[in-house]
Amino acid sequence: MGTVRLEGMEFFAHHGYHSDEITRGNKFVVDLFFDVEMSEASASDELKKALDYEEVYDFIKREMNVRSNLLEHAAQRMLNGLKVQFPEIKAAEITLSKHNPPLKGIVQKVSVTIKS
Repeated sequence: MGTVRLEGMEFFAHHGYHSDEITRGNKFVVDLFFDVEMSEASASDELKKALDYEEVYDFIKREMNVRSNLLEHAAQRMLNGLKVQFPEIKAAEITLSKHNPPLKGIVQKVSVTIKS
């Protein structure tokens, strides 16, 4: 068993509750960690024996195009979908960050993390 980390996946999306967030869009970053069996891949050095990270990235990219009001909802939706699409994932943690959130002060980003 081992952990795969896809960190710093950047997307421009329209998640948000307020109309200006939805219209304007924003920069989002996804960090994903997941546990998967790696013994066959590490012994064989064959991609067909591993979980293809590109397929995982493509899944996250598609999901980031599905608008949500809340970061919590988007993160949970992605995590649920990952576990269906890739049943070999044993446990996962996803962090979804919105840069420059529309708060009444200077805030670089706001993030939510969900684990399964």
